[in-house]
Amino acid sequence: MTATQESARSSGLMFRMLDMIERAGNRIPHPFWLFLILGGIVLVLSLVLSLLDVSVASPNENETIAVVNLLSVDGIRRIVTEAISNFTGFPPLGIVLVVMMGVAVAEGSGLISTAVRSVVTSVSGRWLTFAVAITGVSGSVASDAVVVVLPPLAALAYLAVGRSPLFGIAVGFASVDAGFNASLFITAGEPLYAGISTSAAQILDEDYVVSPLANIYFTIPSAVFLAALITLVMERYVAPRVERIELDGPYAPGATTDDAEEASEGGEFEDLESMRLSAAEKRGLRNAALALVAFLAAIAALVAIPGSPLRGEEGGILTGPVLLHVSVLIALMFVALGVAYGVTVGTISSWTQLPEFMVNGMKDIAPVLVLFFAAAQFIAWFEWSNIGTILAVSGADLIESMGLATVVLFIVVIVMTYLLNLFITSGSAQWTLMAPVIVPAMMLLGVSPEVSQMLFRIGDSASNLITPLNVYFALMLTYLQRYRRDAGIGTLLSMTLPVSIAVFFGWTAFFLLWYALGIPIGPGAPVR
Repeated sequence: MTATQESARSSGLMFRMLDMIERAGNRIPHPFWLFLILGGIVLVLSLVLSLLDVSVASPNENETIAVVNLLSVDGIRRIVTEAISNFTGFPPLGIVLVVMMGVAVAEGSGLISTAVRSVVTSVSGRWLTFAVAITGVSGSVASDAVVVVLPPLAALAYLAVGRSPLFGIAVGFASVDAGFNASLFITAGEPLYAGISTSAAQILDEDYVVSPLANIYFTIPSAVFLAALITLVMERYVAPRVERIELDGPYAPGATTDDAEEASEGGEFEDLESMRLSAAEKRGLRNAALALVAFLAAIAALVAIPGSPLRGEEGGILTGPVLLHVSVLIALMFVALGVAYGVTVGTISSWTQLPEFMVNGMKDIAPVLVLFFAAAQFIAWFEWSNIGTILAVSGADLIESMGLATVVLFIVVIVMTYLLNLFITSGSAQWTLMAPVIVPAMMLLGVSPEVSQMLFRIGDSASNLITPLNVYFALMLTYLQRYRRDAGIGTLLSMTLPVSIAVFFGWTAFFLLWYALGIPIGPGAPVR
């Protein structure tokens, strides 16, 4: 068999595998219905298992934990009467609403898009890939907005330095999706994951609270690590192939400058020069940076004062609002930065615009709220039935009897997350499904919820960019086809698969090294 035939055979196998993944994934219902279906399964199981008298010995107290039948008269009454309180009391709900109101002000003022443009246009060609990668990895501070904005801007930046815009799109997409769970900044994902982890941990310990800052000691260095790793993989393994792909249409060899300008017509930016910041935008960024410094200094000064309201009841910082309720401070920080920028550049001329920005931001998370209603019912029923506790105790006993090393457990959780993410691409939906079993089981084995949460985030990030079920995967195809009309799933996958594999192995190894050194992964969250 010749090399060409072998390559064709490998490509055929890859496409058949992708087809299988796509067909299987398309059969999975919308997460809203998925949670309700799983909730229904929990109700039926609660009846069956209670009739079978399924129970376990409590690991913390000298008592027996039995399955509770939720299809009894009392169970059905509770399901109906507590449906609303399940939703309004769902830990991630208030956290996400508050944080997103702050982020919406920063986004509505233009701060976030200007910050992205600033990075893309202010670095030399030699450092361009790393600059795009670190921007993409940290771009999750803007939630999903960065995956829409960064790849086309990166394409123009690479065109300007004489490199393939296809490569720019690939770098932008790979860095945003593969690095989504790491950042140089605190993001809206931190409180969201922490809220879900808190709900899961409280299945065993009703007083346990996972701080929104639970992983930041690890995620901040991880942002630099992942940006460097993505840069290395993209430049060494992807660029040589991608930059041999000829562009077509107005970007094909021999096309005139007028052709390229015509193709860009209707877009916000035509080339790198049009992306450069105006003097007002530069002043806006500077003032936003000053506002950030002033805000952090003010918080630090308040925390330093004995008896400060930002300290805990006994004067501790780790038990005070500055960490346990940091979501409010994060929201205020984004508001302060957005206002400083918007007033400078003129996008904010009246205080009435702030609530308007917040309202627009709430529109973007409406699908999350619908999902949360179903997820909250599932979590509540799962907890009331005691099935989660019994699964966790039984699973922990089984794993303990097998004598698996802690490191092996970590790898199992990461692999399981990586594979499941190919079908359930919503990180919050996936963690809501996994956390009620993973978190309590790992707690019984001496692994904290904060560590379990971080293991999930590693597996979730690594496979984001290779599943066609990711809605932004299709968007990247449209970006690629602007420069190469016949670009398809295989084109994009060939650019992103090496990064997915590298992030899976590289970030896992980075965490295991962190674990071996015993470095905390966040305030009050030792790695072991």
